[in-house]
Amino acid sequence: MWNEPTPEQLAKLPNLYETEKVPLKDKPIYIHFFIGDCDWFVSEYDGEDLFFGYAITGNPIFAEWGYMSFQELKQIRVPPGIEVDCTAKSRNKLDTQFRALKMLQDFFLAQDFCKGRRYFRRVVDTKLGRSIRDAN
Repeated sequence: MWNEPTPEQLAKLPNLYETEKVPLKDKPIYIHFFIGDCDWFVSEYDGEDLFFGYAITGNPIFAEWGYMSFQELKQIRVPPGIEVDCTAKSRNKLDTQFRALKMLQDFFLAQDFCKGRRYFRRVVDTKLGRSIRDAN
């Protein structure tokens, strides 16, 4: 793994279930692992091997919150020797990047294709204070 988080960085992460009462949309992001079009955003750590966070493994339709193994992330290799990379920027910067990515993902997942017509369910972007409705 490139730029593996240090034990000091990992020690700063909340323990598993510590942010359980925080709504998913407000969960803080502390570490971002990535390779190709796969991203893992980490919110909690058990102190040994297990992270809790948001995983996008190629197809954003199947992205979800869940558990991921640190050891398994370290073992991922893509020929010709590319490994998972990691960034542990300031929490505010990671949170902003994650929220923007999640907002885009939610927008595209809200699209429906029905009878050859493309239209959108109502999508509200609270940051911009505008909504998109049934664009034909």
